[in-house]
Amino acid sequence: MRKTLKGFYGVLKAEDEHLRFVFLTGVTKFSRVSDFSDLNHLDDISMFEEYSQICGISEAELLANFQPDIELLATKNKMSVEATIDKLRHYYDGYHFCEDVVGMYNPFSVLNILEKHKFKFYWFKTGTPTFLVEMVKNAKLDVPQLEGETRYNAEEIMDYRFENKNPIPVLYQSGYLTIKGYDKIFNQYILGYPNEEVKYGFLNELCPLYLPNDMQNREFSYVEFGQDLYHGNIEKFMQRLQAFFANIPYDLENKTEKHYQTIFYLLFNLMGQFIKVEEHSAIGSSDAVVEVPDKIYIFEFKLDGNGTVEDALQQIETKNYAGKYQLSGKEIIQIGAVFDNEKRGLKEWKYSPKQEE
Repeated sequence: MRKTLKGFYGVLKAEDEHLRFVFLTGVTKFSRVSDFSDLNHLDDISMFEEYSQICGISEAELLANFQPDIELLATKNKMSVEATIDKLRHYYDGYHFCEDVVGMYNPFSVLNILEKHKFKFYWFKTGTPTFLVEMVKNAKLDVPQLEGETRYNAEEIMDYRFENKNPIPVLYQSGYLTIKGYDKIFNQYILGYPNEEVKYGFLNELCPLYLPNDMQNREFSYVEFGQDLYHGNIEKFMQRLQAFFANIPYDLENKTEKHYQTIFYLLFNLMGQFIKVEEHSAIGSSDAVVEVPDKIYIFEFKLDGNGTVEDALQQIETKNYAGKYQLSGKEIIQIGAVFDNEKRGLKEWKYSPKQEE
Protein backbone atom coordinates (compact mmCIF):
# COMPACT_ATOMS: atom_id res chain seq x y z
CA MET A 1 0.00 0.00 0.00
CA ARG A 2 2.82 2.39 0.85
CA LYS A 3 4.53 1.76 -2.50
CA THR A 4 1.28 2.26 -4.38
CA LEU A 5 0.65 5.56 -2.60
CA LYS A 6 4.23 6.66 -3.32
CA GLY A 7 3.48 6.45 -7.03
CA PHE A 8 0.26 8.43 -6.57
CA TYR A 9 1.98 11.18 -4.60
CA GLY A 10 4.81 11.26 -7.13
CA VAL A 11 2.29 12.13 -9.88
CA LEU A 12 0.87 14.92 -7.70
CA LYS A 13 4.29 16.47 -7.34
CA ALA A 14 5.12 16.16 -11.03
CA GLU A 15 1.85 17.90 -12.00
CA ASP A 16 2.21 20.64 -9.40
CA GLU A 17 1.81 23.48 -11.91
CA HIS A 18 -1.64 22.21 -12.91
CA LEU A 19 -3.06 21.83 -9.38
CA ARG A 20 -5.23 24.59 -7.94
CA PHE A 21 -6.28 22.92 -4.69
CA VAL A 22 -5.41 19.63 -2.99
CA PHE A 23 -6.71 18.56 0.41
CA LEU A 24 -5.44 15.32 1.88
CA THR A 25 -6.67 13.90 5.19
CA GLY A 26 -6.31 10.66 7.10
CA VAL A 27 -5.45 9.18 10.46
CA THR A 28 -1.76 9.92 10.52
CA LYS A 29 1.10 11.55 8.70
CA PHE A 30 4.16 9.37 8.10
CA SER A 31 6.50 12.32 7.90
CA ARG A 32 9.79 10.43 8.07
CA VAL A 33 8.96 7.36 6.00
CA SER A 34 10.90 7.39 2.72
CA ASP A 35 7.95 6.14 0.67
CA PHE A 36 6.18 9.44 1.40
CA SER A 37 9.09 11.72 0.61
CA ASP A 38 7.22 12.98 -2.47
CA LEU A 39 4.77 14.75 -0.15
CA ASN A 40 7.37 17.25 1.03
CA HIS A 41 5.90 20.06 -1.09
CA LEU A 42 2.56 20.04 0.75
CA ASP A 43 1.74 22.37 3.63
CA ASP A 44 0.79 20.50 6.81
CA ILE A 45 -2.15 22.45 8.33
CA SER A 46 -2.87 19.88 11.07
CA MET A 47 -2.20 22.30 13.94
CA PHE A 48 -2.97 25.67 12.34
CA GLU A 49 -5.47 27.74 14.34
CA GLU A 50 -7.11 28.98 11.12
CA TYR A 51 -8.16 25.42 10.25
CA SER A 52 -8.91 24.12 13.75
CA GLN A 53 -12.67 23.97 13.04
CA ILE A 54 -12.47 22.50 9.54
CA CYS A 55 -13.46 19.04 10.82
CA GLY A 56 -16.16 18.22 13.35
CA ILE A 57 -19.04 20.27 14.75
CA SER A 58 -18.56 23.19 17.11
CA GLU A 59 -21.03 23.72 19.94
CA ALA A 60 -22.22 26.94 18.29
CA GLU A 61 -23.00 24.97 15.11
CA LEU A 62 -24.67 22.22 17.11
CA LEU A 63 -27.02 24.61 18.91
CA ALA A 64 -27.75 26.66 15.78
CA ASN A 65 -28.60 23.74 13.50
CA PHE A 66 -29.87 20.91 15.71
CA GLN A 67 -32.08 22.61 18.31
CA PRO A 68 -35.26 20.62 17.45
CA ASP A 69 -33.26 17.38 17.49
CA ILE A 70 -31.74 18.23 20.88
CA GLU A 71 -35.18 19.02 22.30
CA LEU A 72 -36.48 15.67 21.04
CA LEU A 73 -33.44 13.92 22.53
CA ALA A 74 -34.15 15.59 25.87
CA THR A 75 -37.78 14.48 25.76
CA LYS A 76 -36.86 10.88 24.86
CA ASN A 77 -34.41 10.71 27.79
CA LYS A 78 -36.66 12.59 30.22
CA MET A 79 -34.05 15.29 30.75
CA SER A 80 -34.04 19.06 30.55
CA VAL A 81 -32.57 20.63 27.41
CA GLU A 82 -29.75 22.14 29.49
CA ALA A 83 -28.87 18.77 31.05
CA THR A 84 -29.01 17.12 27.62
CA ILE A 85 -26.58 19.66 26.11
CA ASP A 86 -24.26 19.18 29.09
CA LYS A 87 -24.28 15.41 28.61
CA LEU A 88 -23.67 15.77 24.87
CA ARG A 89 -20.70 17.96 25.72
CA HIS A 90 -19.21 15.42 28.15
CA TYR A 91 -19.80 12.47 25.81
CA TYR A 92 -18.81 13.79 22.39
CA ASP A 93 -17.13 17.24 22.62
CA GLY A 94 -13.55 18.13 23.46
CA TYR A 95 -11.40 17.62 20.35
CA HIS A 96 -8.78 20.36 19.99
CA PHE A 97 -6.48 20.59 16.98
CA CYS A 98 -4.46 23.52 18.30
CA GLU A 99 -3.95 25.29 21.61
CA ASP A 100 -6.54 27.79 22.86
CA VAL A 101 -9.21 26.95 20.27
CA VAL A 102 -12.87 25.93 20.38
CA GLY A 103 -13.53 22.28 21.12
CA MET A 104 -15.15 20.17 18.41
CA TYR A 105 -17.82 17.48 18.63
CA ASN A 106 -17.43 14.12 16.94
CA PRO A 107 -19.91 14.39 14.02
CA PHE A 108 -20.32 10.61 13.67
CA SER A 109 -21.45 10.27 17.28
CA VAL A 110 -23.62 13.40 17.23
CA LEU A 111 -25.54 12.29 14.14
CA ASN A 112 -25.99 8.81 15.59
CA ILE A 113 -27.38 9.94 18.93
CA LEU A 114 -29.73 12.48 17.33
CA GLU A 115 -31.11 9.63 15.23
CA LYS A 116 -31.16 6.84 17.83
CA HIS A 117 -31.78 8.98 20.97
CA LYS A 118 -29.53 6.90 23.24
CA PHE A 119 -26.27 7.97 24.85
CA LYS A 120 -23.81 5.35 23.64
CA PHE A 121 -20.22 5.13 22.47
CA TYR A 122 -20.92 5.19 18.73
CA TRP A 123 -17.53 6.18 17.33
CA PHE A 124 -15.58 3.82 19.53
CA LYS A 125 -17.71 0.86 18.43
CA THR A 126 -16.60 1.39 14.84
CA GLY A 127 -13.45 -0.48 15.82
CA THR A 128 -10.17 -0.03 17.66
CA PRO A 129 -7.10 -1.02 15.62
CA THR A 130 -5.51 -4.16 17.06
CA PHE A 131 -2.04 -2.79 16.38
CA LEU A 132 -2.83 0.22 18.59
CA VAL A 133 -3.78 -1.95 21.57
CA GLU A 134 -0.63 -4.01 21.01
CA MET A 135 1.48 -0.83 20.96
CA VAL A 136 0.04 0.22 24.32
CA LYS A 137 0.67 -3.25 25.73
CA ASN A 138 4.26 -3.48 24.53
CA ALA A 139 5.11 0.06 25.63
CA LYS A 140 3.92 -0.64 29.20
CA LEU A 141 2.14 2.71 29.09
CA ASP A 142 1.44 4.54 32.35
CA VAL A 143 -2.34 4.55 31.84
CA PRO A 144 -3.29 6.99 34.65
CA GLN A 145 -1.11 9.69 33.03
CA LEU A 146 -3.42 9.72 30.01
CA GLU A 147 -5.90 11.67 32.15
CA GLY A 148 -4.14 14.89 31.19
CA GLU A 149 -0.62 14.52 32.54
CA THR A 150 1.03 13.56 29.24
CA ARG A 151 3.27 16.29 27.82
CA TYR A 152 4.81 16.40 24.34
CA ASN A 153 5.98 19.09 21.95
CA ALA A 154 4.38 19.50 18.53
CA GLU A 155 7.14 17.69 16.65
CA GLU A 156 6.82 14.63 18.88
CA ILE A 157 3.07 14.20 18.58
CA MET A 158 2.98 14.90 14.82
CA ASP A 159 5.96 12.79 13.80
CA TYR A 160 4.97 9.13 13.51
CA ARG A 161 7.67 6.65 12.55
CA PHE A 162 7.27 2.91 12.23
CA GLU A 163 10.35 2.22 14.32
CA ASN A 164 9.08 4.40 17.15
CA LYS A 165 7.54 2.19 19.84
CA ASN A 166 5.92 5.10 21.67
CA PRO A 167 2.11 4.88 21.18
CA ILE A 168 1.39 8.49 22.21
CA PRO A 169 1.73 10.06 18.69
CA VAL A 170 -0.64 7.47 17.23
CA LEU A 171 -3.09 7.84 20.12
CA TYR A 172 -3.13 11.59 19.45
CA GLN A 173 -3.39 11.40 15.67
CA SER A 174 -6.13 8.76 15.76
CA GLY A 175 -8.31 10.73 18.18
CA TYR A 176 -7.85 8.82 21.44
CA LEU A 177 -5.96 11.75 22.92
CA THR A 178 -6.34 15.45 22.22
CA ILE A 179 -4.86 18.78 23.32
CA LYS A 180 -6.09 19.70 26.80
CA GLY A 181 -3.65 22.53 27.49
CA TYR A 182 -0.44 24.22 26.40
CA ASP A 183 2.68 25.16 28.34
CA LYS A 184 4.09 28.23 26.58
CA ILE A 185 7.28 28.29 28.63
CA PHE A 186 8.41 24.81 27.61
CA ASN A 187 6.47 24.64 24.32
CA GLN A 188 4.65 21.48 25.37
CA TYR A 189 1.13 20.27 24.67
CA ILE A 190 -0.75 18.62 27.51
CA LEU A 191 -2.68 15.63 26.16
CA GLY A 192 -5.69 13.78 27.55
CA TYR A 193 -8.91 12.05 26.58
CA PRO A 194 -11.23 14.35 24.58
CA ASN A 195 -14.45 13.08 26.14
CA GLU A 196 -16.18 10.25 28.01
CA GLU A 197 -16.93 8.26 24.88
CA VAL A 198 -13.25 7.93 24.09
CA LYS A 199 -12.09 7.55 27.69
CA TYR A 200 -14.41 4.74 28.71
CA GLY A 201 -14.22 3.00 25.37
CA PHE A 202 -10.43 3.02 25.49
CA LEU A 203 -10.25 1.86 29.11
CA ASN A 204 -12.57 -1.03 28.30
CA GLU A 205 -10.21 -2.06 25.53
CA LEU A 206 -7.26 -1.95 27.94
CA CYS A 207 -8.82 -4.19 30.60
CA PRO A 208 -7.80 -7.49 28.96
CA LEU A 209 -4.18 -6.31 28.96
CA TYR A 210 -4.12 -6.20 32.77
CA LEU A 211 -6.26 -9.21 33.67
CA PRO A 212 -5.14 -12.86 33.54
CA ASN A 213 -6.55 -15.01 30.75
CA ASP A 214 -9.12 -16.77 32.93
CA MET A 215 -10.66 -13.40 33.88
CA GLN A 216 -10.71 -11.91 30.40
CA ASN A 217 -13.63 -14.09 29.32
CA ARG A 218 -15.77 -12.89 32.22
CA GLU A 219 -17.36 -9.46 32.37
CA PHE A 220 -15.17 -6.94 34.14
CA SER A 221 -17.86 -6.34 36.75
CA TYR A 222 -17.28 -2.68 37.52
CA VAL A 223 -21.08 -2.24 37.30
CA GLU A 224 -21.55 -4.36 40.42
CA PHE A 225 -18.91 -2.34 42.26
CA GLY A 226 -20.73 0.83 41.33
CA GLN A 227 -24.06 -0.58 42.48
CA ASP A 228 -22.62 -1.43 45.90
CA LEU A 229 -21.54 2.15 46.50
CA TYR A 230 -24.71 3.58 45.00
CA HIS A 231 -26.78 1.63 47.54
CA GLY A 232 -24.41 2.21 50.47
CA ASN A 233 -23.17 -1.38 50.76
CA ILE A 234 -19.64 -0.47 51.90
CA GLU A 235 -18.75 -3.82 53.41
CA LYS A 236 -19.98 -5.67 50.34
CA PHE A 237 -17.97 -3.34 48.10
CA MET A 238 -14.77 -3.93 50.07
CA GLN A 239 -15.34 -7.69 50.14
CA ARG A 240 -15.93 -7.67 46.40
CA LEU A 241 -12.74 -5.64 45.93
CA GLN A 242 -10.84 -8.13 48.10
CA ALA A 243 -12.19 -11.10 46.12
CA PHE A 244 -11.44 -9.38 42.83
CA PHE A 245 -7.76 -8.89 43.61
CA ALA A 246 -7.56 -12.37 45.14
CA ASN A 247 -8.54 -13.82 41.74
CA ILE A 248 -5.48 -12.23 40.13
CA PRO A 249 -2.48 -14.51 40.80
CA TYR A 250 0.18 -12.42 42.51
CA ASP A 251 3.03 -14.49 41.11
CA LEU A 252 2.21 -13.87 37.46
CA GLU A 253 5.15 -12.72 35.39
CA ASN A 254 5.69 -8.95 35.23
CA LYS A 255 2.93 -8.20 37.71
CA THR A 256 4.46 -5.27 39.55
CA GLU A 257 2.97 -2.84 42.02
CA LYS A 258 2.35 -0.46 39.10
CA HIS A 259 0.37 -3.20 37.33
CA TYR A 260 -2.02 -3.51 40.27
CA GLN A 261 -2.29 0.25 40.63
CA THR A 262 -3.40 0.34 36.99
CA ILE A 263 -6.07 -2.30 37.64
CA PHE A 264 -7.32 -0.24 40.56
CA TYR A 265 -7.35 2.85 38.36
CA LEU A 266 -9.27 1.04 35.60
CA LEU A 267 -11.85 -0.28 38.06
CA PHE A 268 -12.64 3.08 39.63
CA ASN A 269 -12.62 4.99 36.37
CA LEU A 270 -14.91 2.54 34.60
CA MET A 271 -17.36 2.95 37.50
CA GLY A 272 -17.35 6.61 36.54
CA GLN A 273 -19.67 5.83 33.64
CA PHE A 274 -22.48 5.54 36.17
CA ILE A 275 -21.38 7.45 39.27
CA LYS A 276 -19.08 10.42 39.80
CA VAL A 277 -15.46 9.47 40.47
CA GLU A 278 -12.68 11.94 41.26
CA GLU A 279 -9.05 11.51 42.24
CA HIS A 280 -7.82 14.86 43.48
CA SER A 281 -8.50 17.17 46.40
CA ALA A 282 -7.49 20.80 46.91
CA ILE A 283 -4.36 20.37 49.07
CA GLY A 284 -3.57 16.74 48.47
CA SER A 285 -4.41 13.73 46.37
CA SER A 286 -6.63 10.98 47.75
CA ASP A 287 -6.69 7.66 45.96
CA ALA A 288 -10.32 8.02 44.93
CA VAL A 289 -13.47 9.96 45.71
CA VAL A 290 -16.80 8.45 44.68
CA GLU A 291 -19.97 10.52 44.76
CA VAL A 292 -23.53 9.15 44.60
CA PRO A 293 -26.83 11.01 45.15
CA ASP A 294 -26.72 10.88 48.96
CA LYS A 295 -23.16 9.87 49.88
CA ILE A 296 -19.52 10.72 49.22
CA TYR A 297 -16.86 8.05 49.70
CA ILE A 298 -13.23 9.06 50.22
CA PHE A 299 -10.69 6.23 49.79
CA GLU A 300 -7.08 6.10 50.92
CA PHE A 301 -5.03 2.94 50.32
CA LYS A 302 -1.74 1.94 51.90
CA LEU A 303 0.72 -0.83 51.14
CA ASP A 304 1.43 -3.18 54.02
CA GLY A 305 4.53 -1.87 55.76
CA ASN A 306 3.92 1.71 54.65
CA GLY A 307 1.00 2.35 56.96
CA THR A 308 -2.08 0.96 58.69
CA VAL A 309 -5.78 1.52 58.09
CA GLU A 310 -5.64 4.03 60.95
CA ASP A 311 -2.83 5.86 59.15
CA ALA A 312 -4.93 5.97 55.98
CA LEU A 313 -7.91 7.44 57.83
CA GLN A 314 -5.65 9.91 59.62
CA GLN A 315 -4.23 11.07 56.28
CA ILE A 316 -7.76 11.80 55.03
CA GLU A 317 -8.32 13.90 58.15
CA THR A 318 -4.93 15.63 58.19
CA LYS A 319 -5.03 16.65 54.54
CA ASN A 320 -8.73 17.54 54.78
CA TYR A 321 -9.76 15.59 51.69
CA ALA A 322 -13.37 16.01 52.82
CA GLY A 323 -13.17 19.79 53.02
CA LYS A 324 -14.46 20.53 49.53
CA TYR A 325 -17.56 18.40 50.17
CA GLN A 326 -18.59 19.86 53.55
CA LEU A 327 -21.43 21.90 52.07
CA SER A 328 -22.74 19.14 49.79
CA GLY A 329 -25.41 18.03 52.26
CA LYS A 330 -24.35 14.42 51.70
CA GLU A 331 -23.04 11.85 54.17
CA ILE A 332 -19.25 11.68 53.93
CA ILE A 333 -17.70 8.26 54.48
CA GLN A 334 -13.95 7.88 54.88
CA ILE A 335 -12.42 4.51 54.01
CA GLY A 336 -8.88 3.39 54.76
CA ALA A 337 -7.50 0.11 53.47
CA VAL A 338 -4.21 -1.80 53.35
CA PHE A 339 -2.92 -3.92 50.46
CA ASP A 340 -0.61 -6.87 51.08
CA ASN A 341 2.74 -5.78 49.67
CA GLU A 342 3.72 -9.32 48.64
CA LYS A 343 0.50 -10.93 47.47
CA ARG A 344 -1.00 -7.70 46.10
CA GLY A 345 -4.27 -8.50 47.81
CA LEU A 346 -6.54 -6.36 49.96
CA LYS A 347 -5.58 -7.19 53.54
CA GLU A 348 -7.87 -5.12 55.76
CA TRP A 349 -10.02 -2.01 55.80
CA LYS A 350 -11.82 0.35 58.10
CA TYR A 351 -14.28 3.16 57.52
CA SER A 352 -15.92 5.93 59.49
CA PRO A 353 -18.67 8.41 58.67
CA LYS A 354 -17.42 11.99 58.54
CA GLN A 355 -19.99 14.09 60.38
CA GLU A 356 -20.48 17.62 59.13
CA GLU A 357 -19.61 20.32 61.63
